[in-house]
Amino acid sequence: MEGGKKQPSVVLLNCSASMFGCRVRIALARKGIAYEEKPENLGAKSPLLLSSNPVHGKIPVLIVDGKPICESLVILEFIDEAFPCEPSLLPSDPFARAHDRFWASFVDSKIAPPAMKVWASPAPAVEAARGELVAAMRTLEAELGEKRYFGGDAVGFVDVALVPFTAWFATYERFGGFSVAEECPTLAAWAARCRDENECVAASLPETEFVYQFACGMRKHFGLDG
Repeated sequence: MEGGKKQPSVVLLNCSASMFGCRVRIALARKGIAYEEKPENLGAKSPLLLSSNPVHGKIPVLIVDGKPICESLVILEFIDEAFPCEPSLLPSDPFARAHDRFWASFVDSKIAPPAMKVWASPAPAVEAARGELVAAMRTLEAELGEKRYFGGDAVGFVDVALVPFTAWFATYERFGGFSVAEECPTLAAWAARCRDENECVAASLPETEFVYQFACGMRKHFGLDG
């Protein structure tokens, strides 16, 4: 830390397959913040998780000097404010910040719900969910346009919010019966660029086969497979 200031204690309560937890991993890695990660079993949540997030009981939770911060997008903004070292996740201009918050919220409201339905629904519901997911991805493609990243020339707030979902692309494809590269080639190229050009991303995302096996296990938990 600057000026020899001691870095606070930082603990991340997380599940390694969680795209929301991976957001926090990426942000911490991008800022160069050391932290301890404590894995959570979502089927048997720890007392620490339940006491740290008593309202929702969900991961991720970031605990800084014993104080918990919940909800992944809130955590990203906290990291940017509490650890102001470069690079910033959000731009300094208020209008640009509002723009990025809008698109990050779009990811949570329009990508996350149908994405989960694609792999965690009975077969009859998958087709509709796939259509919703592809439509939302195409909207994001239009927003990305010809930029390298949603943040411009470098990974920014929206990129960090969205890129963890790319670790699940193969799972969506296998359960949804479609190809992200065929349906959304610009988004697929952006996903590869994020991994290939950013160590903080590549080191923070789970392997695609691990995610698929996790999804298979969750389907059995939900009673969707025999």
